[in-house]
Amino acid sequence: MELSSILKPEAVKVFGTLTSKKRLFQDLGEIAASCYGLPASDVVDALQERESLGPTGVGQGVALPHARLEGLDHVVGAFLRLDKPMDFDSVDRQPVDLIFALFAPKDSGVDHLKALALVSRTLRDTTVCAKLRANDDPVTLHALLTEAPSSTKAA
Repeated sequence: MELSSILKPEAVKVFGTLTSKKRLFQDLGEIAASCYGLPASDVVDALQERESLGPTGVGQGVALPHARLEGLDHVVGAFLRLDKPMDFDSVDRQPVDLIFALFAPKDSGVDHLKALALVSRTLRDTTVCAKLRANDDPVTLHALLTEAPSSTKAA
């Protein structure tokens, strides 16, 4: 599995400021609808339901919201870089500015976990994160994510 098979270039966005998780999930719903044909309201509901189980802010300014949805045949994703970090109830209590959302089929099983591990490994790389934070061009951000060394290590 590679990030290039999960993340479409048009699913990479840069936002100035988001004021709440609710607004973030709405924006992710709109991206999922336009890029992957998913119902935006279903995406928002699924993300909020997952987040109610525990925050998906993993630390170091990174959040990995994820949800399982009907209507998918493989794992897909969306990436947002925020100019102004937002509070996300992260494990380290730091605001987040790098958000990689994953959407998996309801019955995806191990593929969902492999994708989550792949994204997590990629965004644990401080060099990759520094490059992502230093760029505001979605095309460049997509290239940085899909060409990152960690993105090709998962089987």
